[in-house]
Amino acid sequence: MVRRAAALFLIAAATAPLAAQPAPEAPKPAAEQASPLAAALAAPTRTPANVARDKYRHPAETLTFFGLQPGQNVVELWPGGGWYTEVLAPYLSAGGTLQVVPPAGSYDERIRKKIASNAVYGKVQVATFNAGQPTSIAAGSADLVLTFRNVHSWLGGEAPVAGQVFAEAFRVLKPGGTLGVVEHRLPEEADDARQMTSGYVKVSTVRRLAEAAGFTFAGESEINANPKDTKDYPEGVWTLPPSLELGDKDREKYLAIGESDRMTLKFVKPN
Repeated sequence: MVRRAAALFLIAAATAPLAAQPAPEAPKPAAEQASPLAAALAAPTRTPANVARDKYRHPAETLTFFGLQPGQNVVELWPGGGWYTEVLAPYLSAGGTLQVVPPAGSYDERIRKKIASNAVYGKVQVATFNAGQPTSIAAGSADLVLTFRNVHSWLGGEAPVAGQVFAEAFRVLKPGGTLGVVEHRLPEEADDARQMTSGYVKVSTVRRLAEAAGFTFAGESEINANPKDTKDYPEGVWTLPPSLELGDKDREKYLAIGESDRMTLKFVKPN
């Protein structure tokens, strides 16, 4: 009897740890296992048509080159329809901030409508740009200022604002902060006048504007280069996708070229 009781005790002791072990955790969804940037790029709130442009715009490589980090205060100048806003908003939602700066008018209304369309944009702040006035963003508050394919717009029109926009970027950045610029690239040997009409801008022009505002050039990348782009089209850069201004005329030709050849430049506000 004693031996039987001792045997039962040993069996119970041996099996007790197995009974006490918690059930294994279910594997996390793929989006949770990915890096924060990969998760933002995979966000279900991104517009499918915008996702299709990743192969031309290389958002992961571009934002990594510019030094995007979780928890940063980021400013996006001229967000347009929100192509990059769709990536930056979920990326920064946990600990950072995103402020978008549209020009007053229809573009301001457009981005506000997008922000109101989904809770993922709930923390995005809008600081409207008005010519001749500073934005509502506090001086020295941003870690990173970004702009994508906009410098040509700042150069044109009856009242160019390029100088003011670069100065505003400098004002809102912290010392040591970064300005990242992506723009359609015009060859240096081209006539300067083409910058006013073609949508393409020279690297030297962007550098001159940034350095005049106080920035130091910190590097460039060929991430967004496209050697197929000959930059000599009837409707300028808008001849290429996604605009395809010529409609069905030579459509396949321009689709084969893809989106424009682009400079990717990084500047720093000195300490």
